[in-house]
Amino acid sequence: MRRDSIFYKLFQQFPGLLFELVDQPPSEAENYLFESVEIKETAFRIDGVFLPPANAASKVVFFAEVQFQKDEDLYHRFFSELFLFLYRHSIRYDDWFGVVIFPSRNLEPSNPRIHQALLQSNQVRRVYLDELGDLRQQPLGLALMLLTTTPETEAVEAARYLLEQAQQQSEQAIINLVTTIILYKFSTLSREEIEAMLGLISEEPRAIREAKEEARKEEAQSLILRLLNRRVGTIDDELQRQIQALSLEQVEALGEALLDFAAIADLETWLQT
Repeated sequence: MRRDSIFYKLFQQFPGLLFELVDQPPSEAENYLFESVEIKETAFRIDGVFLPPANAASKVVFFAEVQFQKDEDLYHRFFSELFLFLYRHSIRYDDWFGVVIFPSRNLEPSNPRIHQALLQSNQVRRVYLDELGDLRQQPLGLALMLLTTTPETEAVEAARYLLEQAQQQSEQAIINLVTTIILYKFSTLSREEIEAMLGLISEEPRAIREAKEEARKEEAQSLILRLLNRRVGTIDDELQRQIQALSLEQVEALGEALLDFAAIADLETWLQT
């Protein structure tokens, strides 16, 4: 399951979600902008940077790392990326805060002693999803994080609960993300089969269903084009036409693939495959 892309989508659509994991969120938390930042001339890419608004009283930049596999070099990489970013933008920010998200403690690096001073400071928070408690007792955003770690035997029931809550609050974005998470968990099933399993298939006329599907595709294409413009530069008209010709499933696949793009050529190669 591509949890990195799931969390990317979560933070992209709900930047304020990170601050639910922070004891003292900034007063301008709802206006922070989420970015995936690549540091030029290095092999570093910071996947979760939350930038304060220009008019923030205190310009604190937040860094997030989501780690779902054992990596003994995690803290070496995370703090190197973090401080290099601050070095490159030293006049822009007053302070920083780092959040590292693990599914459980056993994925921590074995010997974090060299980074102990940083890890025990008030500028770093380590979050263990399996210690947050029952998914049903969490705000919807945090519950989505927990859904990514829920066993398949419990995932469908948990997803139905979240869908019910999202429908009550008219949170279409949450509904789409729940469906996407379950689609990743049950990768052998089609989207239609997943929607049927979750009780999302209605008896509405086919024309209405197709109109909704087209609207969802256009929304996804618009988001993908914005992300591509930020990541690899301006997308010309011909490439935009090729993207607009993709199916919804292909657009979603492009949304995952673009996380690894470094130049327009990567997009062109992907579209040719």
